[in-house]
Amino acid sequence: MTESATKARQLPRGRHGLPREQVVASQRERILIATSRAMAENGYVGTSVAAILKYAGVSRETFYEQFRSKEDCFAAAYERAVQPLLDRIAEVTGGEDSSTGPTVGLDKLDQILCEYLQHLVDDPASARLFLVEVFAVGSTAISRRVRLQELIVGLLVGVLDARTEQQRFACQTLAAAIGAIVTARIAVGDPDGVLALREPLLELVRRGGELYGCAVVDGAL
Repeated sequence: MTESATKARQLPRGRHGLPREQVVASQRERILIATSRAMAENGYVGTSVAAILKYAGVSRETFYEQFRSKEDCFAAAYERAVQPLLDRIAEVTGGEDSSTGPTVGLDKLDQILCEYLQHLVDDPASARLFLVEVFAVGSTAISRRVRLQELIVGLLVGVLDARTEQQRFACQTLAAAIGAIVTARIAVGDPDGVLALREPLLELVRRGGELYGCAVVDGAL
């Protein structure tokens, strides 16, 4: 869900008579949106709880009713930022287990790259949160980032039909390269550069051929 769509569901001013659960959920969503926005502008280190409260329009008491600390809030904001990306990719892959899905080759990789890169551009604050600021938080947060990359590796292995250890390693290096390159472009605020990665990445895999998997040969564009 986009930030603007979420804002449209914020609580009305004054007395509203809404259930407590709905109030809490709305406040939590506002805090998580505020965390992404504040950290996109000031970085994790430069963002205080007070800054999050200002962006969210909630009290300090409300914040600490839901989160133990800024790091705890970041963890929740991270999950909120990543899930729409995973959902968007799942729509392309049909929700299949990437390790057992059908061989589809570069055509499917093209669709996945389009959705992945476009998502980063559509929601730059969230992208910065899970690609850039995560490294400033600590080892637990970085572990989350590693798990996300492992999901991407598994997706590549399934789509490209990587059968050997060498092919799986090539998919690992491809995922690492994609992560590093998009992180650099998100860090400097270059959305056009993010979208421009699609063709070179496809060409890299196409030229690599069987290095990446059997589907690159059998199901190439």
